[in-house]
Amino acid sequence: MMGHVNVVQELQDIANKLRINSIKATTASNSGHPTSCCSAAEIMAVLFFDTMRYKVKEPRDPSSDRFVMSKGHAAPILYAAWAEAGLFPTADLLNLRKIDSDLEGHPTPNLEFVDVATGSLGQGLSCAAGMAYTGKYFDKASYHVYCLLGDGESAEGSVWEAMSFASHYKLDNLVAIFDVNRLGQSQETAFGHHVEVYKNRAVAFGFHTLVVDGHDVAALTAALNEAKSVKGKPVAIIAKTFKGRGITGIEDASDWHGKPLGGKSVAAVDAIMALIKNQGTTALCPKTPKRDDAAVRSQSTVSMSAAPSYKLGQEVATRAAYGTALAKLGAGCDRVIALDADVKNSTYSIKFKEAFPERFIECFIAEQNLVGVAVGCGTRGRTIPFVSTFACFLSRAYDQIRMAAISQANVKFCGSHVGCSIGEDGPSQMALEDLALFRAIPGATVFYPSDAVSTERAVELCANMQGIAFIRTSRPNTPVIYANDEPFVVGQCKVVRKSAKDVVTVIGAGVTLHEAIKAADILAAKGKNVRVIDLFTVKPIDGTTIAANAKETGGRIVTVEDHYQEGGLGEAVCGALSEESGICIKRLYVPRIPRSGPSKVLLDMFGISAKCIVAAVDSIC
Repeated sequence: MMGHVNVVQELQDIANKLRINSIKATTASNSGHPTSCCSAAEIMAVLFFDTMRYKVKEPRDPSSDRFVMSKGHAAPILYAAWAEAGLFPTADLLNLRKIDSDLEGHPTPNLEFVDVATGSLGQGLSCAAGMAYTGKYFDKASYHVYCLLGDGESAEGSVWEAMSFASHYKLDNLVAIFDVNRLGQSQETAFGHHVEVYKNRAVAFGFHTLVVDGHDVAALTAALNEAKSVKGKPVAIIAKTFKGRGITGIEDASDWHGKPLGGKSVAAVDAIMALIKNQGTTALCPKTPKRDDAAVRSQSTVSMSAAPSYKLGQEVATRAAYGTALAKLGAGCDRVIALDADVKNSTYSIKFKEAFPERFIECFIAEQNLVGVAVGCGTRGRTIPFVSTFACFLSRAYDQIRMAAISQANVKFCGSHVGCSIGEDGPSQMALEDLALFRAIPGATVFYPSDAVSTERAVELCANMQGIAFIRTSRPNTPVIYANDEPFVVGQCKVVRKSAKDVVTVIGAGVTLHEAIKAADILAAKGKNVRVIDLFTVKPIDGTTIAANAKETGGRIVTVEDHYQEGGLGEAVCGALSEESGICIKRLYVPRIPRSGPSKVLLDMFGISAKCIVAAVDSIC
């Protein structure tokens, strides 16, 4: 009781109002997931009107508690909760899923109260863990992070990667709530209502675990209050619920997932409405943060603490230059953080860890969680996350990267050990698809630097861009070809060899640029001059410069890349020149799955060495 207000009854009334508004919204849109919303109604009511502390009119306030709806298909009840809290009129809920409404089928940050997009199941907890890590270790603030998961999505391995991470780092500001409503999309979930299975697993993963009746607001209130007092462990609340709760004939019934109630909605609403004691405005108001203890973060330009300092011709691997630049960037900006997946001594992010151990997050060999944590860390502009691992292993987290773009995330990726040039480790370690993967991400910028100077500048450029960026770094040492003060611009390539007598333009990046330069020397000795272009950014690509140089060299281009044919540098060039006439493009690429062997031998064996470039040029001019 709070004064004369019956808090338990008020919370139950709010839960039923959320049910009603979820049913009405999905009926109006003739699509959606009302039964998934109904199972979570009491959970949402208690969270938003009793447990969480947040500023309704400032949804992205840095000191407020965070909420992640991992079971994103229950978006209507998330929208209903914010409407009930007073952010916008409840009448707007009837615009659910309409083309001109941001109340989309699954939550996206087009809505100011959504930090991360969800709907691809199993990803929300990793993002929540990133937010909690940021709150505990970077902001050192009092806010909590709450994540609501469906029981079905707990079959995803990424959920358990996140739970392992959360317990390892003692994220006692994180609460994971499992809505165990028994039913998946097409059948009962693996464990149905056997809540002890969920409890035992959560306990095994190091969580302080509570099992509650998910429709008992008093029990939920008590559990969530207990969660706030737990120290040294994250908390899991296993809430036994029923899908479609409160809807006669549909509650706990199969085959109602993702279906609006249609003609049954009026009777359902009337029946639930009859349960509400307070038909007017709720007597409960969301609680505000006890203190504003998350500092405002500067969004100013980020610069390295020192310029590149290399000698022309010095042999440096671009992966090593990445680590050097990252450490310099960390010295220049305390928002820069680094995350790795137990390969920091190979990606050279270890240089950042050595300089700033308090801003380095080891995510171990769990790449899906690695990406989700980074997305969470970057929300509300709290940090600028740089994620590094072998580029081939980022393919394991591609759905997380795809969702990061939908989340409008500000995450920078560095993928090392690319192409067959890595040598003896063999094809399982060779990234030969990564350019295609990142080029396909909407709005992503794809860097492919060729020496240490351009790598450092790519890192600095990344930090000052909003959105997803990818830097492709190589294992072999390559010579420095640019002066330390050489300027670099996103979307502008570099012409590194040029004469008035050039007969073909050769385009490379990374190790193949150096093979192109060697080929140019060989060809020049034979009296044949070629132009050489360093692409630098594969996306956006500098089609204007490429087209102009091609036309100056007889309309002939040779592209060479340490990547498969599909989706790489060559296709990027072809796409950029698709509306140009009179240009012939010959493409060199890795044509099949490579094998172990010395780097130089592999470049030759798979057709991308200087010798192969010379042969390609000779074949067309």
